[in-house]
Amino acid sequence: MECLYRLLTNRYVSSIIIGTGHFLAFALSMSETVVCVRTKNRNQKKKKNESKKEPRFHVILWNDEDHTYEYVVVMLHVVFGYSVAKGFKLAMEVDTRGRAIVFTSSLEQAEVKRDLILGFGPDPLLVRSQGSIIATLEKAAED
Repeated sequence: MECLYRLLTNRYVSSIIIGTGHFLAFALSMSETVVCVRTKNRNQKKKKNESKKEPRFHVILWNDEDHTYEYVVVMLHVVFGYSVAKGFKLAMEVDTRGRAIVFTSSLEQAEVKRDLILGFGPDPLLVRSQGSIIATLEKAAED
């Protein structure tokens, strides 16, 4: 049995591996938990998932003249949690190449992210901006 001992306190997590065997979980107190998991089952599930790979989709952001770098950086931070540096790098790619892959995931997750981009609204820094920047989905090449 592989046991994971976790001590949870304010902003502190400590993990220690102890032993091997069946699944078991119980609370020692309000701030301590011991979790034991069967590693064989984890590996079996992983192999099953590998044989049935779900197709992946890219979220593509397209260049236009109605959105500023600042808009793209802020939108990428709000939608994806990207840092300013990563957002700026992607904004530059959109500007220079005409498009950029900003996210890759399952179809369902990619659709949610695309819809969040499309619903982000116009760029408040440009009067001519009438709506959100354009984002589309593209099926990723299979490995």
